[in-house]
Amino acid sequence: MKSIGEMRKWLSFASGCFLFFTLSIESHGLSTDSQSGPVQVHVEVLPDAPLIGDPIRLRVEVKAEPEVEVLMPEFGEALDRFRIVDFVPRESIDDSGNTVYEQRYTLQAPASGSHTIPAILIEFVDRRPGRNLAPQNQDAYEILTEGLPFEVASVMPESAEAELAPALGRLEKPSAMASNPSIWIIVLLALIGVASFLAFRSFRRSSTMSAWEIAHQELEGLLSSPRPQAHAMGPFFVDLSDIVRRYLEGRFSLRSPELTTERFLELVVGSPDLGRKHQSLLRNFLNQCDLVKFAGHIPTEESIEEAIEAARRFLDETRETAEENPLSQPPMSNEIKETTT
Repeated sequence: MKSIGEMRKWLSFASGCFLFFTLSIESHGLSTDSQSGPVQVHVEVLPDAPLIGDPIRLRVEVKAEPEVEVLMPEFGEALDRFRIVDFVPRESIDDSGNTVYEQRYTLQAPASGSHTIPAILIEFVDRRPGRNLAPQNQDAYEILTEGLPFEVASVMPESAEAELAPALGRLEKPSAMASNPSIWIIVLLALIGVASFLAFRSFRRSSTMSAWEIAHQELEGLLSSPRPQAHAMGPFFVDLSDIVRRYLEGRFSLRSPELTTERFLELVVGSPDLGRKHQSLLRNFLNQCDLVKFAGHIPTEESIEEAIEAARRFLDETRETAEENPLSQPPMSNEIKETTT
């Protein structure tokens, strides 16, 4: 019995050491803390020395006392130099009744070298009794965190030895085909001719199709492919919104694929091509797609079908008429021709 008790103590000690070692490794990163009155801000970056291609995890945590309204940064604010892979916002209440706001980003650096997570601006309004809502002549209090500089290492470490390889042996005499440039010129011209023919045929086929026909074909192709689970619907909504955006570019010459949703909707409001009904339908559809793509929203089966139906309805109700695109209309049947004659 004594040996069993000693073994249990040893196992508990070993588990504690392993847990401490694991936490010390995982917590190795950069952080900065700021506070102004009833609001505390903690910014953390992991890891502190990533390799190029490694995910960079950024966590912004704001803790506010009760009756203090916090205005968190907009999605991607001040992070335009990084590629945003994932974004998860959260809000909770701790045991002391404080509201905890959290934004988690997964980023990727565009290149190796020196980088900096820029200063992050947090605003809040103090609604506690007897307190000023904001400083005089201002809308809210402000907290500006410190920037977090870090280095992104290249895949090849600087300590790698740069040894020169020995000289190669004597090259063998090239074959007759390799030494005759005329043969290669003929082959190259033949390949160019085949590629030109295929490109021309593809262009001719696509030029006779209307924007609605192209979008309808792409939509049916998307719906016929296996549909992912609800928690992994982000790529599906990316493809769905891209179909509508490309349709808008082909139908109304709106350069929507190059604009953010907010900027594009501003242009739509001033466009004479879309009525208010279709503007509202488009706005609700794109906002629903952005929730799934950027805010980590998990859609229900009903909301997925509603988004698909909204896209289909928008395409059908704004498609070209026969006068606008006569090439996309099917030819008249013999029966109709006889009637008209």
